[in-house]
Amino acid sequence: MKDETFFEYPVFDNIKQVIEYSVKKYPDNIAFKIKKKNGEDVTYIDITYTKFLEEINNLGTGLFSIGLKDKRIAILSKNRYEWVLSYCAMLFGGIVAVPLDKGLTDIEIENSLIRSKVDAVIYEENYKEIVEKVRKNDKSNLQELICMDKTDETRYLRDIVNLGEKEIKEGNKKFINYKINSKALASLVFTSGTTSSSKIVMLSQYNIARNISDMQLVEDFRSTDVNLAVLPFHHTFGSTGQLIMLSSGITTTFPDGLRYIAQNLKEYHITFFVGVPILIETIYKKIEEGIEKKGKTKLVKIAKVLTKILLKFGIDIRRKVFKEIIDELGGLRFVISGAASLDKKVEKGLNDLGILTVQGYGLTEAAPVLCAENYKYRRYGSIGFPMKNVQIRIEGKNKDEIGEIVAKGPNIMMGYYEDEKATSKVLKHGWLYTGDYGYIDDAGFVYITGRKKNIIVLKNGKKIFPEEIEEHINKIDLIEECFVFGLPKKDDVVLSVKAKINKQVAEEKYPNLSEDELRDLIWNKIKETNKLFPKYKYVKNLILTNDEFAKTTTNKIKRFEELKKMNIEVK
Repeated sequence: MKDETFFEYPVFDNIKQVIEYSVKKYPDNIAFKIKKKNGEDVTYIDITYTKFLEEINNLGTGLFSIGLKDKRIAILSKNRYEWVLSYCAMLFGGIVAVPLDKGLTDIEIENSLIRSKVDAVIYEENYKEIVEKVRKNDKSNLQELICMDKTDETRYLRDIVNLGEKEIKEGNKKFINYKINSKALASLVFTSGTTSSSKIVMLSQYNIARNISDMQLVEDFRSTDVNLAVLPFHHTFGSTGQLIMLSSGITTTFPDGLRYIAQNLKEYHITFFVGVPILIETIYKKIEEGIEKKGKTKLVKIAKVLTKILLKFGIDIRRKVFKEIIDELGGLRFVISGAASLDKKVEKGLNDLGILTVQGYGLTEAAPVLCAENYKYRRYGSIGFPMKNVQIRIEGKNKDEIGEIVAKGPNIMMGYYEDEKATSKVLKHGWLYTGDYGYIDDAGFVYITGRKKNIIVLKNGKKIFPEEIEEHINKIDLIEECFVFGLPKKDDVVLSVKAKINKQVAEEKYPNLSEDELRDLIWNKIKETNKLFPKYKYVKNLILTNDEFAKTTTNKIKRFEELKKMNIEVK
């Protein structure tokens, strides 16, 4: 079953081939819809696939003309059209792209620019001060600063596009005719974490293009879809995800901000959404709240039962029955969740409404996708099947058949930049040791149980995956999110949880309870959750907070950073 593919798509070795194929197949499709605001006036600019390719060639020719051929360029901005244009121009011209997290501190940005040895940076205006500071620093290679926004003092990206256009008209074909080495270094990507400790993944275009081809074989991408680019492009999940859109003839729009996602879904009639669980779960929560406010909870439950029965007979009327709900989401058709585990209730709930929702799994080191569910085969709680050309095995299995997930395929990274020691730890004979533990069931579905580095080991040798317990504690209404850890006590640890209180629920459902009473209520709910596990997995200590947890850009809690805040030694 796991080797089945459902769609046809060519095998490409580089991103130029991918995009040129799309331009040939969907020349007049809208690749990007860009919102422009002037006071209260709002206009939309459409960039067709044909126009996008023209812009890539213009920018690339301009970059070559100002001396950036064979160089490295960092990109530092929020998700916007100029980010994608710059990234694709670099890939077309063999320039090494270095996407940077816009949420980094100035010190981390400086470290990133120095460590990656970039020659130039394309940035948006609010990073002007830090990039100028780094250029003056003799520790960096930084020479060219290119701003996405028009300013009087700096080189303007649009001017380079115009320069390239002029050069092409005069017969300059050096960029257009550039021969790509598909297996050469194409991108340096920082892994999640602070810049001083994060590794830098080396990816080739071959890694990324083969991953795109694999996903095209099993997922239902449609050229009529409209996508909202929420995932940060500096993360491989976001950048490869965007290239998937471009490989499919899909239209991409940009959100006004996380607070406006619900509004943007309706505004742009979004049909395709790729996100992390916290965003998808927020969308589903709003659906449930809307149903409850209209007093239709019971009616929707009955409708779900009836549509499920009909589905067994091959009759699918879910999107007709739940049209009113789906229209509130702009017509949402397809949701992909990744980067962490999606609540089974949410995945099931969206699928029951007729919104195809699947989970995927991957790492930056895999460009990024290793496994995914698809429109035909899903099993709630799993991460689906390996991609067509990816091999997955479980190494070092315990009595429950759980061990480390190890992967091999054309998408596996070249290695960590200037870190042979770290590379040799995770790459062995072509196999990537993911650091994630899991198992494969009899049908071939892959499941993740937790991160190797997060495992809590008790004095008696018992091993606990905190993610397993967190999944259930996070279902407690008064808890917004949590992480489970081992609190050192003599020569053992006490299984503990640090949880952030859900203020909205506390105010709406328990307005008359004191802080101590709220704590007692939460603790009693945790004790009920304990009963789902054997005694050695019982949580015996609770720390409550109203503060936000330190997070990666894909909304994962930086648990080791949180432990340091509590003066708990991290071994």
